[in-house]
Amino acid sequence: MKIFYNVTVKIENDSHDEWLKWMKEIHVPDVMKTGKFLESKICRLLDIDETDGKTYSFQYLAPDMKTFQEYQNEFAKGLQKDHTDRYHGKYVAFRSLMEVVDETASL
Repeated sequence: MKIFYNVTVKIENDSHDEWLKWMKEIHVPDVMKTGKFLESKICRLLDIDETDGKTYSFQYLAPDMKTFQEYQNEFAKGLQKDHTDRYHGKYVAFRSLMEVVDETASL
Protein backbone atom coordinates (compact mmCIF):
# COMPACT_ATOMS: atom_id res chain seq x y z
CA MET A 1 0.00 0.00 0.00
CA LYS A 2 1.74 3.17 -1.23
CA ILE A 3 1.38 6.34 0.81
CA PHE A 4 1.40 9.96 -0.37
CA TYR A 5 2.72 12.41 2.18
CA ASN A 6 1.38 15.81 1.18
CA VAL A 7 2.67 19.11 2.58
CA THR A 8 0.69 22.17 1.53
CA VAL A 9 2.46 25.49 2.05
CA LYS A 10 1.32 29.07 1.48
CA ILE A 11 4.35 31.37 1.27
CA GLU A 12 4.28 35.17 1.44
CA ASN A 13 4.82 36.88 -1.90
CA ASP A 14 7.90 38.76 -0.64
CA SER A 15 9.69 35.49 0.16
CA HIS A 16 8.31 33.39 -2.69
CA ASP A 17 11.13 33.40 -5.25
CA GLU A 18 13.97 32.70 -2.81
CA TRP A 19 11.85 30.14 -0.92
CA LEU A 20 10.88 28.20 -4.07
CA LYS A 21 14.52 28.10 -5.21
CA TRP A 22 15.56 26.81 -1.76
CA MET A 23 12.78 24.22 -1.76
CA LYS A 24 13.76 22.93 -5.23
CA GLU A 25 17.51 22.96 -4.71
CA ILE A 26 17.90 22.12 -1.00
CA HIS A 27 14.82 20.98 0.92
CA VAL A 28 13.13 18.55 -1.48
CA PRO A 29 16.47 16.93 -2.43
CA ASP A 30 17.25 16.56 1.31
CA VAL A 31 13.90 14.83 1.86
CA MET A 32 14.57 12.50 -1.07
CA LYS A 33 18.11 11.74 0.21
CA THR A 34 16.55 10.09 3.26
CA GLY A 35 15.82 7.12 0.99
CA LYS A 36 12.27 6.82 2.34
CA PHE A 37 10.40 8.09 -0.74
CA LEU A 38 10.11 6.78 -4.29
CA GLU A 39 9.33 10.13 -5.93
CA SER A 40 8.35 13.71 -5.23
CA LYS A 41 6.26 16.32 -6.98
CA ILE A 42 5.92 20.06 -6.52
CA CYS A 43 2.52 21.41 -7.55
CA ARG A 44 1.23 24.96 -7.46
CA LEU A 45 -2.43 25.44 -6.56
CA LEU A 46 -4.38 27.36 -9.18
CA ASP A 47 -7.61 29.35 -9.10
CA ILE A 48 -7.07 30.62 -5.55
CA ASP A 49 -6.56 34.10 -4.13
CA GLU A 50 -2.82 34.89 -4.17
CA THR A 51 -3.08 38.36 -2.65
CA ASP A 52 -1.07 37.39 0.42
CA GLY A 53 0.93 34.48 -1.02
CA LYS A 54 1.23 31.55 -3.36
CA THR A 55 0.25 28.01 -2.36
CA TYR A 56 2.12 24.81 -3.21
CA SER A 57 1.59 21.12 -2.60
CA PHE A 58 4.68 18.99 -2.07
CA GLN A 59 3.90 15.31 -2.57
CA TYR A 60 6.21 12.51 -1.55
CA LEU A 61 5.41 8.87 -2.39
CA ALA A 62 6.42 6.28 0.20
CA PRO A 63 6.30 2.56 -0.65
CA ASP A 64 4.34 1.75 2.54
CA MET A 65 3.28 3.06 5.95
CA LYS A 66 6.26 1.47 7.71
CA THR A 67 8.71 3.41 5.54
CA PHE A 68 6.77 6.64 6.06
CA GLN A 69 6.84 6.11 9.83
CA GLU A 70 10.61 5.58 9.65
CA TYR A 71 10.87 8.94 7.87
CA GLN A 72 8.74 10.57 10.58
CA ASN A 73 10.82 9.06 13.40
CA GLU A 74 14.27 9.59 11.91
CA PHE A 75 14.15 12.71 9.72
CA ALA A 76 10.95 14.78 9.78
CA LYS A 77 11.64 16.95 12.84
CA GLY A 78 15.05 18.06 11.64
CA LEU A 79 13.91 18.84 8.10
CA GLN A 80 10.85 20.72 9.35
CA LYS A 81 13.07 22.69 11.76
CA ASP A 82 15.35 23.74 8.89
CA HIS A 83 12.33 25.14 7.03
CA THR A 84 10.87 26.83 10.12
CA ASP A 85 14.19 28.40 11.13
CA ARG A 86 14.64 29.83 7.65
CA TYR A 87 11.08 31.05 6.94
CA HIS A 88 9.47 31.54 10.37
CA GLY A 89 6.43 33.81 10.16
CA LYS A 90 6.44 33.86 6.33
CA TYR A 91 4.34 30.76 5.64
CA VAL A 92 1.52 28.56 6.82
CA ALA A 93 1.53 24.81 6.25
CA PHE A 94 -0.46 21.70 6.84
CA ARG A 95 0.29 18.06 6.24
CA SER A 96 -1.90 15.19 5.12
CA LEU A 97 -1.40 11.49 4.51
CA MET A 98 -3.14 9.65 1.69
CA GLU A 99 -3.32 5.97 0.85
CA VAL A 100 -3.08 5.11 -2.84
CA VAL A 101 -6.20 3.02 -3.50
CA ASP A 102 -5.84 2.58 -7.25
CA GLU A 103 -3.50 3.68 -10.03
CA THR A 104 -4.19 4.01 -13.74
CA ALA A 105 -1.62 4.95 -16.35
CA SER A 106 -2.52 6.37 -19.72
CA LEU A 107 -2.31 3.97 -22.63
